[in-house]
Amino acid sequence: MTTASHQKIAIIVAGGSGQRMGTSLPKQFLELAGKPVLQHTIMAFYHAYEDMRVVLVLPDAHRGYAEKAMRLSEHFPQLTVIAGGETRFHSVKNGLATIAGPSVVFVHDGVRPLVSTALINRCYEAALQHGSAIPAIDLKDSIREVHADGNVAADRSRFKIIQTPQTFLSEVLLPAFDLPYDPLFTDEATVVERLGHKVHLVAGEERNLKITRPEDLVIAGALLD
Repeated sequence: MTTASHQKIAIIVAGGSGQRMGTSLPKQFLELAGKPVLQHTIMAFYHAYEDMRVVLVLPDAHRGYAEKAMRLSEHFPQLTVIAGGETRFHSVKNGLATIAGPSVVFVHDGVRPLVSTALINRCYEAALQHGSAIPAIDLKDSIREVHADGNVAADRSRFKIIQTPQTFLSEVLLPAFDLPYDPLFTDEATVVERLGHKVHLVAGEERNLKITRPEDLVIAGALLD
């Protein structure tokens, strides 16, 4: 399989609110090292590959604010902005509707601004080879499995924490998103698995954190410093 035949497309899903951050401003627009969190995220993909195309999926209610606060068309003239859907599944599906032709598709959380070029490269190469690439990191804490009648220790080496960008060949991902929506679809990997594909795990990164609480923003700022 030749890399030249596949476009590189990042679908960045930014549908979060400020509820868990305790702010009225959605978390993707909070300031991190002088720029909105979402701006760091978008820039990471443009820095990784010069021929990257980025599709930003935003709720309609946030599109005007994003354009005004981030000056999207000024900073990212090649960026495509589309409306999100009722769930993550529907938002990603809206993003996938913009794809024509064979592509390597990165689906990434808008609030993971510290994704590295190395991780994006690793996902790209693995997706070309295996059809998919799902970043994963080890659990550090002990875990227990809870049952109706109690709980039991579980072997943490058998589990992974999953990150984004979840990366796929378009010929794998697009047909999967033609499936009817199921609430059990928690991420793109679960959708692809429903169609019968196995997903390939790659090494994620501890610093590729998802900003959901105030302390995450502090940690991200320290890592950038």
